[in-house]
Amino acid sequence: MNEYKIEAGTAQHIGNRAQQTDRTALFTGARAPGYVLAVLADGMTGGASASEQVLQSAKQMFDEFKPGDRASTERLSQLLRDMVQETHSIIRMNTFTTKTEAQSSFVALVISPFGEAVWAHTGDSRLYRFAGGQCKARTSDEAYVNHLVEAEKMPLEAAKNHRRAKTLVNALGNAERKPFATVGVHGELAAGDTFLLCSDGLWSLFTDAELGAVTAKNTPRQASELLINKAAERAQGKGDNCTMAIVKLVRPPAPAGLGTRPAARP
Repeated sequence: MNEYKIEAGTAQHIGNRAQQTDRTALFTGARAPGYVLAVLADGMTGGASASEQVLQSAKQMFDEFKPGDRASTERLSQLLRDMVQETHSIIRMNTFTTKTEAQSSFVALVISPFGEAVWAHTGDSRLYRFAGGQCKARTSDEAYVNHLVEAEKMPLEAAKNHRRAKTLVNALGNAERKPFATVGVHGELAAGDTFLLCSDGLWSLFTDAELGAVTAKNTPRQASELLINKAAERAQGKGDNCTMAIVKLVRPPAPAGLGTRPAARP
């Protein structure tokens, strides 16, 4: 039995933009008791249509997922990769119907009832893993750059410039290439572990240490309020959409009567 319980929450703020194109949600699997999915998407073009499709596809595929006795981390990783490719295909099909290009980032986390976490990301949204407030892992563009160099034989400098090249952007819905999903795994989850999924409207304004400290010292709701308020202050009227999902593992309360002992008499 895992010696922790899950506290989780989502939050977002429109910032100083005319439209909120980020989307995020937390799901439990209809056929996967004990499994939890957190998803976040940042609509990059075409408004919120692509990011909404990310959540719709992720929920449908997670509801259809049957883990059996115990799903391996490899199978959970493939589930997330399938979400990326399936959603990308649907967004592209919708483009032909609406005649409007739409793209979105993707970051998702699955926590199993066996103390394992698996995550995947595509684009410029991020996932952080903190332990005791210290950043132990975070998603980055490094794996995508390596993919462009090794799999597509692209010169290193050209690959590093992918953010400035429309044809190289790693996003669901990109007409030029299929999205590349980077996957991470962590076993032996314990109380004190925290996962933060967020759009660039949040992470671009904070250091890893700041994010770790705020999420460690507060509940997900308290942390999200503090981060949104501070993000608005730091953006100085130029804030992007700011969206996050926080999944925090905390020690469950001791059973009644076992938490304290009466003081000894002199």
